[in-house]
Amino acid sequence: MSNGAHSTSTTTEIDLTTGRIRGTTAGGIGRFLGIPYAEPPFGELRFAAPAPRAPWSGTRDATTFGPAAPQSAYPQPIGDLLASVSEWGEDILTANVWMPDGAAAAPVVIWIHGGALERGASSLAGYDGTPFARDGIVFVSINYRLGSEGFSVLDGAPLNLGLRDAMLALEWVHREISAFGGDPERITLMGESAGGAIVAALLTRPESARLVRGAIIESGPLEVQSPQKAGRVTRALAKKLGVAPTKAAFAAVPPERLLQARTDHAAGRGPLSGVAGFQLAADADSVPASPAHTLADVDVPVLIGANTDEYRLWFAPEALAKVGRLQAWVARTALRVPRAAMRAARAAWPDATPGELLGQLLTDVMLRGPLTTMARSRPGSTHVFEFAWCSPVRELRAAHAVEIGFVFDALSAARSLSGAEAPQALADEMHDAWVRFIATGDPGWPVYGDGRTVRVFDTTSSTRRQPRTEIVDALA
Repeated sequence: MSNGAHSTSTTTEIDLTTGRIRGTTAGGIGRFLGIPYAEPPFGELRFAAPAPRAPWSGTRDATTFGPAAPQSAYPQPIGDLLASVSEWGEDILTANVWMPDGAAAAPVVIWIHGGALERGASSLAGYDGTPFARDGIVFVSINYRLGSEGFSVLDGAPLNLGLRDAMLALEWVHREISAFGGDPERITLMGESAGGAIVAALLTRPESARLVRGAIIESGPLEVQSPQKAGRVTRALAKKLGVAPTKAAFAAVPPERLLQARTDHAAGRGPLSGVAGFQLAADADSVPASPAHTLADVDVPVLIGANTDEYRLWFAPEALAKVGRLQAWVARTALRVPRAAMRAARAAWPDATPGELLGQLLTDVMLRGPLTTMARSRPGSTHVFEFAWCSPVRELRAAHAVEIGFVFDALSAARSLSGAEAPQALADEMHDAWVRFIATGDPGWPVYGDGRTVRVFDTTSSTRRQPRTEIVDALA
């Protein structure tokens, strides 16, 4: 049964400040789905800051997920690995809550899904909150605006609208979570990939950070771009559509047409093509500077890490095989990878092909380097991990997103990434560590510290000095 559904359940009603909702309880876990935390961001509210949801009368049904944000399916071959959302709508700014039956002042986690800021939804089966609620955590997941609707850089519109949605959702959780048995003073943010980037960005904003007691960032980019650079994709879409990159012009374009323009814009282009993607833009009101450099001043425990072979989700094996020495050199030069980092990477991966070596350097430039910079700036309150278990699927190894099924203790929902024989013992270990961190701020291994301590998750896990420090240090 998907999404934590059970064969028998009873209805349960809860009063929120905006009105009464009806969910279900089964197996000792309550579920309340599709709860609106903001008004639908369309019509007059399209490309505007999110507006808190107005109160409703009567009892609102909360037994089904709300619609996903407008998005297109993942292209092939990645579409065979990552689930896509087939239907979307307008009333998208909703939250879902799983709660242990009888919870009182329980620790809380807010899950923010990934998807390159343009895909994904809280309703995907792999994000079921049941395992966390089973272990005493009140689990919340949210939807936020994606793609052009959420991360365009438009004249006349606020920047980072999807991030602003998450800000309002955090405030909603802090205000309402006690009704679900959660403690508003024990909220942990948790996100993967783009969701991890949003978690990090929320921590840079004092008004949001004061509501948080911990943060988990899985494979989340920690850099934000100038509005000029973050707006490249907006300008490209505006040109393709024949409109100006303004709020008024984009608001006149139906969501379906914006999605098709983005699909046409990215068609046939791979990770090395230079096609612009959606990114967070530096903005005084939402994310003033890159978290890699500003989280040193945020006094909450952080659990952060990346996967050994992140790049292998984005590069199919046949694409890697086609990357020659010249193409790899051009890409490394464009990324301004220092010679010392290239030499260290060759020493660490002596048998790697040019494509694999380039992929590893991309992983370090985008993820491992910035997270190391952040961890070294706050060594006493940061726990670092590396996910190293090698998936047998499509030569993914420890690719981007493979760890999610282990963290959620949901390997059956993650078979497209990890296969049918993924080790349950590793899922038990990782899920337990995440639950412990949410509850106590300590996942069970030492902080990064001067010894640069890292927990490496594998078939046999170990706690040791951070691997391949020569590469990330050369990138700093």
